[in-house]
Amino acid sequence: MRPNTLAEAVDRIAAGAPQDVVLAEFVDSFDLARNDQDGYAAIQEEPRLTGNARLDALVGAIAEYLAKQRRLGQVPSWVCDPARRLDSPWFTVTSPTDAMREFLAFSSPAEFASRNIFTEERPLRRARGLAQTST
Repeated sequence: MRPNTLAEAVDRIAAGAPQDVVLAEFVDSFDLARNDQDGYAAIQEEPRLTGNARLDALVGAIAEYLAKQRRLGQVPSWVCDPARRLDSPWFTVTSPTDAMREFLAFSSPAEFASRNIFTEERPLRRARGLAQTST
């Protein structure tokens, strides 16, 4: 069963569920929100701080990014907590080259870069539908 809120997703991760899977499931649930109120409700409750600095910063970035991308009209105040920011840069690409670091620093959405998280231009993009093959 997919987590309906970001706080629920963090609880599952803290309990040992795989982070990438749970966060992807949360984004899927968020995408199914019937209206802006339901979307905001999914990110409104503050997820607990886990002590994993990267995860704590990442969920702040996700909530702010979703609120702004979906034009929900407000961003939860909890995303401004200094504990939701990293002290040193985190490049989400494994073993990035200097050129890749520069590209990620340039292309990362502000909601991520402001937390010292450097990722792709559309970090919450999910595959949709069947893949097309060329013949």
